[in-house]
Amino acid sequence: MAEAAKRSVFLVDDHPLLRESLKTLVNQQPDLRICDEAADARTALARIETARPDAIVMDISLKESSGLDLLKSVKSRMPQTAILMLSMHDEKLYAERAIRAGARGYATKEETPARIIEAIRQILAGRIWLSEELAQRLASKQARRPLSSSPLHDLSDRELEVFNMLGEGLETREVARALDVSIKTVQAYCARIKQKLGLDTAGELLRAAASWHEGQASS
Repeated sequence: MAEAAKRSVFLVDDHPLLRESLKTLVNQQPDLRICDEAADARTALARIETARPDAIVMDISLKESSGLDLLKSVKSRMPQTAILMLSMHDEKLYAERAIRAGARGYATKEETPARIIEAIRQILAGRIWLSEELAQRLASKQARRPLSSSPLHDLSDRELEVFNMLGEGLETREVARALDVSIKTVQAYCARIKQKLGLDTAGELLRAAASWHEGQASS
């Protein structure tokens, strides 16, 4: 297949080894090529607007930013761009948020290389790509009440992001710096998170966040 006929793919991930692995994988395909890459949201947004890729493979967790925020920014500027979110996080919490925000697919980093390539081709064809387990869960949700009783589902995207950062061990001022907001804003997020999760103190919040983050890392 001629190089000009290949569909362009942009990579966004803050792990260089993973980007290199994905770049090698995609460039080996007869119909796909990597047009550019970025490690953070600010660089990604500027380069994506220049590259105008056919598809974007984007990590949902980026240093100093959220992949969900970047997803929303890209979709507001280039609504037709096909986006596949790639994540280590529990898809029960993140996948629906990503799809609602405009992603055409959600894959975990545990998927095989063949499945990642399949996902890219599916979203380029205008289809939604989800793991079989998640697709079944979402289908069941259409006929039943919410798929999970986890109170984390009640958190907004930003609240969940703050909760995750606390679980990573970041202090309030570090979260504020990473999100480019004031410390008071982060404290307000924390207050809402405590209310939604039924927690009384900051210590309980930190323990809950650390426990959840540990569970995510080991799952």
